[in-house]
Amino acid sequence: MENVGRRNNSIFTLKNIVVTLLLIYFAVFLIYPIGMALVGSFYNWNPMNGTFDFNGIRNYTEILKDKLFWTSMSNTMIFSIVVIVFRVLIGLLLALALFSKLARFKTTFRTVYYMPTITPLVAVSFVWVWLYNPQFGLINDIFGLDINWLKNKDTALGSVMLMTIWKDFGYATIIYLGGLMSLPDDCFEAADIDGASGWEKFKYITWPLLKPTTMLVAVTSLITYLQSYIQILVMTEGGPGTSTYTISYLIFDEAFQNYNFGTASAMSIVLFFFIGLLTLISFKLTKERN
Repeated sequence: MENVGRRNNSIFTLKNIVVTLLLIYFAVFLIYPIGMALVGSFYNWNPMNGTFDFNGIRNYTEILKDKLFWTSMSNTMIFSIVVIVFRVLIGLLLALALFSKLARFKTTFRTVYYMPTITPLVAVSFVWVWLYNPQFGLINDIFGLDINWLKNKDTALGSVMLMTIWKDFGYATIIYLGGLMSLPDDCFEAADIDGASGWEKFKYITWPLLKPTTMLVAVTSLITYLQSYIQILVMTEGGPGTSTYTISYLIFDEAFQNYNFGTASAMSIVLFFFIGLLTLISFKLTKERN
């Protein structure tokens, strides 16, 4: 009994240590940065010259009047909506194809389409910069075009979107495959007995039952793409002009290029609440539909 008691005490102590370390981790790397951003958003904060002067809500009023802020928000929303729509569409279609009993080489295809998803975004971005190169890029070469994709304000944002869609649709495919595997067989058996076509089964059974899965993909994608930054930094640096500025890239620019940490903090807080609001609305709409 003593050994059992000691073993239980050891397990209990180990759990306490793990919980304590996790709390410290979240406090240092999550709670403290958010708290500092919230406090700093009310200050004229420039760490390069030691400035940290309270200025109330001035940072917020200034960014709301800033044309670049609204351009960045608009680009971010366009980027997010377009990429999410194609991510959901391609992910669903590929999942349906792989789930089909007629599909061959399922294991191989599941490996191939998911490889871009697990590849570091920086590496993928550099590869696509090469593909888009106007002199020796494969895209112009294959299609016989002469377009400077990343330096043209009409094509730059769309080019970054295309890369992001290609990299990320594998995630949606995996989620949809899981959703398809969890669908009840009796519904489809009843539809077969009634003579329902493949399209009718998809329209009246598969798609309605996959709505929670679609919402999961859409919400997680929205949270991710509203913070898009790395591909913008690597591929366009916000250019040409401000045509590919996103809100996260603008925050980076204000903080680490202009050293306006107060303004950057205010933008971060606005983005934080904007993401939270959109997420709550999405879950509320899903709950009402269900």
